[in-house]
Amino acid sequence: MKFRLIIDKEKDEEVVVTARQRTALIDEIEALISKSTDRITGYTEDDIKMLSVSQIECVTILDGKTYAIDTQNRHYRLKQRLHELEAVLPSCFIRINKSTLANETRLDRFAVTYAGSVDAVFKCGYREYVSRRCFTEIKRRLEGK
Repeated sequence: MKFRLIIDKEKDEEVVVTARQRTALIDEIEALISKSTDRITGYTEDDIKMLSVSQIECVTILDGKTYAIDTQNRHYRLKQRLHELEAVLPSCFIRINKSTLANETRLDRFAVTYAGSVDAVFKCGYREYVSRRCFTEIKRRLEGK
């Protein structure tokens, strides 16, 4: 099998595989390429809903389970673990603490609490604390824009 990489900033990214037959390697390549997703399956007690990534304010761990919080402050149970979601979600999702990924485009502001810690306040009103280690990285990222 041959491998060829062409970097051209002018063109859209595309992966083309020419093969004599479908193999396990080709299945693995296809899985790697199709990892980027724009929809995630969320569960409530009554419903299953396909959540658009742009609808998700943050993904967090509550009571040991993974939840997505949408723009209406509704909580949807997710079957994936946080580190799995971190690998497939777009780069606008940033880690704000050990158990939360925040959609940077849905952050409203950062609020300082009386204890001196910082909370991320989302447009839907949901609040989540920001760890000091992550806040340093977030500041660097926002100052670079």
